[in-house]
Amino acid sequence: MRVEGSCHCGETVFEVTEAPASVTRCTCSLCAKRGALWAYYTPAQFRLLSPAENLATYLWGSRTVKHHFCASCGCGTYSESPDWSTGKPDFDNPRVAVNARLFDEFDLETVPVTMIDGKNYGEHALSRMSAARPCS
Repeated sequence: MRVEGSCHCGETVFEVTEAPASVTRCTCSLCAKRGALWAYYTPAQFRLLSPAENLATYLWGSRTVKHHFCASCGCGTYSESPDWSTGKPDFDNPRVAVNARLFDEFDLETVPVTMIDGKNYGEHALSRMSAARPCS
């Protein structure tokens, strides 16, 4: 079942191939301020339906993760990241972390939430905790 999502103003619209089985809440400084719940996908499972020009991108920390947000309303929409499951960025296996709070017509209360304690873990420890970490 495809799930569509959008930002507050509707200028940024995307879809994923299936509903998430779970979502992740990260407590790092960026994720905590964004308030996102992340659902992870491969690039083939994600499709941006609106023009890319409607997005802006923020890079911080390692600068290996592209944090996209709507250029009009500022909603954090999705992030593009290498796979971090080995503790190092694997650029051959990119991941897309979608802000599941933006899914339209989807009951987010029906999926479990896993927490990553990004606030209290260092770069290496955090990278071992999540294969598709949306953070730094």
